[in-house]
Amino acid sequence: MSYDSNRDRPAGKVSYMKMPTFHRHALYVLLVFPTALVPCSAQQEQLRLIEVDPGHSHLSGLHARMLPDVSDVVHIYSPLDAELMAHLAAIARSNGRATNPTHWSVQLFAGPDYLTELTREHPGGIVALSGRNALNIRYIEAALNGGQHVFADKPWIIDSEAFPRLEAALKVARRNHLVTLDWMSLRSDAAYRLVRDVVRQEAVFGVPVPGSIDQPSVRLENLHALLKYSNGLPQRRPVAFLDVRQQGEGMADVGTHLADIAHWTLFPGQEISYRKDIRVLRGTHSALKLTLDQLNRLTGESAWPPYLKDRVIDNKLTDYTNGSCLYTVKGVHVSMKVAWHFEAALGEQDSYFASYLGTRSLVELRSGPKEKFVPEIYLTPSVTEPPATWEANLKSLVDRLQKDYPNLASEKEGRSIHLILPKADRSDDGIQALFKEFVGFIRDGSTFPEFENSNLLAKYYVTTTAVALANSRQ
Repeated sequence: MSYDSNRDRPAGKVSYMKMPTFHRHALYVLLVFPTALVPCSAQQEQLRLIEVDPGHSHLSGLHARMLPDVSDVVHIYSPLDAELMAHLAAIARSNGRATNPTHWSVQLFAGPDYLTELTREHPGGIVALSGRNALNIRYIEAALNGGQHVFADKPWIIDSEAFPRLEAALKVARRNHLVTLDWMSLRSDAAYRLVRDVVRQEAVFGVPVPGSIDQPSVRLENLHALLKYSNGLPQRRPVAFLDVRQQGEGMADVGTHLADIAHWTLFPGQEISYRKDIRVLRGTHSALKLTLDQLNRLTGESAWPPYLKDRVIDNKLTDYTNGSCLYTVKGVHVSMKVAWHFEAALGEQDSYFASYLGTRSLVELRSGPKEKFVPEIYLTPSVTEPPATWEANLKSLVDRLQKDYPNLASEKEGRSIHLILPKADRSDDGIQALFKEFVGFIRDGSTFPEFENSNLLAKYYVTTTAVALANSRQ
């Protein structure tokens, strides 16, 4: 079926397509919105965006703007459920907004055989995933075995039992020259990039201190809320979000960001082998206890679903959202802590903290209430470092960094130096920026760093091993 033949149809019209097979409980539709005419030759050169079982609002972020070099017809394969409807509604809102509307069209298969139908896709497309954490590895395997590239939200796996499957899947990708990338959005944040650039400067940071079990030299922490508000309205979550067997424990989920940013900052451009470079020393977890009233406020449900009842004690759900991990990477001790609480206060956002101890200075990124949840960077010289020399080296570094961070400034606060990023540098394209990089890797495979797959395995080895250790302590 030619997409171009549908471009002049009215917005929102549904076209039922004739397919080679018939499913009693499935729905094939093409949702068509008005678009600018694109020559067929250009359309054929564009990449296909394929989405499977959308279950998180992160995926709709891909549709906030049109994606260069990608067809405006997105192919969706999914069960027919509420999360799919929410995803389609988000795309429609982007298309219908008054300012800079998008012009996505949707080719949809919704039904129980959605993965079988996915296999009918011609190779060479991009499968994008976000939402079903426990199912991610199954979808990744199906995509790669079908010759599709994979651009997927974290986490790709949530337990150590799935780790061999992930390792095998990445071997398939490499063998078939397919690009795989997970959504490590912190890498596109200017503050985290600046920390990475500072840590690379021996005259200012020195080299990473190895640290110890009692005094790890790298610390990363984050705090999230289950119930958040947008424009004063609560943001509902699906009930499955509260099931660690579907969502994963906190360390397996958001802990992925922490492990990734630690490795990316400490060892830029270097391969990290989970076999040779990683030693997981300790993993712990603790539960957030949720009442039935909190379940109702968070999800809209008034009763515990059957699959959660074995986790309900004294009418409170035990949800292992909190976790910690202590490990070494290339001999450097790293401590990670993930925490969740139930409800965010008005204006509250996720909090992050990261610190890196070098032989010349301590580099900290703070993003909490005091910083109004905007990442701020502080450097404190070692007590053995001559202050005048160190400050002169830092001033020289700030001058050199102007090319990448225009108008970067610094101010002294006690013994520390606060690096100040201009407000303009605070904005980033998030997922869309990562997607643009991903498309570049597809167009020129030689630009894809070979170490990325090894490093992806390393961080998932850390998070899932920590979860396994935490559960072995029970």
